[in-house]
Amino acid sequence: MNLTKKDDGGARSAGWSFDEIRDRWASASGIVRWPVYLLLVVGALFLPSEAIGSFMAPGGSDWPTMLSDQIAIYVLLALGLNVVVGMAGLLDLGYVAFYAVGGYTIASFSTKYGWSFWETLVLAILFSALAGVILGAPTLRLRGDYLAIVTLGFGEIVKRTAANSSYVNGPRGIQDIPHPPTLSEFEILGVQPLKYGLLDSRPYYYLLLLFIIVTIVFVKRMEGSRVGRAWASIREDEDAAELMGVPTFKFKLAAFAIGAAIGGSGGVVFAAKQSSINPNNFEFLVSALILAAVVLGGSGNIPGVILGAFVVAWLPERFRELKDYRMLIFGFVLVLMMVFRPEGLWPSRRRKAELAEGTGGMGSMGAEVAGPESAGTSAEVGK
Repeated sequence: MNLTKKDDGGARSAGWSFDEIRDRWASASGIVRWPVYLLLVVGALFLPSEAIGSFMAPGGSDWPTMLSDQIAIYVLLALGLNVVVGMAGLLDLGYVAFYAVGGYTIASFSTKYGWSFWETLVLAILFSALAGVILGAPTLRLRGDYLAIVTLGFGEIVKRTAANSSYVNGPRGIQDIPHPPTLSEFEILGVQPLKYGLLDSRPYYYLLLLFIIVTIVFVKRMEGSRVGRAWASIREDEDAAELMGVPTFKFKLAAFAIGAAIGGSGGVVFAAKQSSINPNNFEFLVSALILAAVVLGGSGNIPGVILGAFVVAWLPERFRELKDYRMLIFGFVLVLMMVFRPEGLWPSRRRKAELAEGTGGMGSMGAEVAGPESAGTSAEVGK
């Protein structure tokens, strides 16, 4: 008995030490925080360097292209889906639809009407947010698995509509989408970060990095506001939130609109980078992978979501030499993670507490995990 107590105490002390670091960071002043933020941004700026790419993308793969086409896009989309899933507790299986709305907006307005990248970026964000409202208005009164099925259907509707619409050339898609206009040709360390074209992917990575930083600042501010507290109450217990006077429908609709707008901005950059899109770019697998990134990293925790998106986007590309077996191994790793660490790689303490209570950390959306209290309740019911 004494040995067991000592082991438990050791585990607790290890947990406390990690929580103590979090507490110190939470209470740190801006003088401490801002240099750390600056170092992280500088590190992200140097991420496309050849020295890093030699390890991260061996076998002849182009590391800057991998960063811009997969990793940075997945990080941005995961941050948007985290607003819906991680912060508001709403299961969205059709998130790729908003990604498609953004991509097709710039493709249509730039090729048919001659709009510039920056004009269509604003329009795509508005259209994507509107799509979120259109989807959410009739469906957000549903919960759990029912909401998941409806959002899954919405994603398929958008894809099928694009595939059968002559306005966007059906399954052939739209070609000759213009790249963003070059803002300047100044060069730093051999890179022209504001010159966009086909040959260098690094400017697109820096553009996505700007979007990611703006999204993190915006979402973090929302998290600490009245809106963020309302999302947390909805995620933990929507019925209790309604009884306390929280207008749950309004805040859920806001979460859908904000998440959709972030996803639409990612679609704009993707279409401008590829210079052509078609319905096959927006398969359900994209929604599944982004959701996996959010859950794997730590739903509701921004650093965890970024880590999860990086892992989900990078690992299959890093081990591409394994061919078909790489996805088998990748899926097996995800299963092991959900078995041994269901809270994610880098969870928030609130999510850990929700998991202990048996809610799965995302509200009642079909992802409940049996906790100590729920197990005891089930036993009483069985009697």
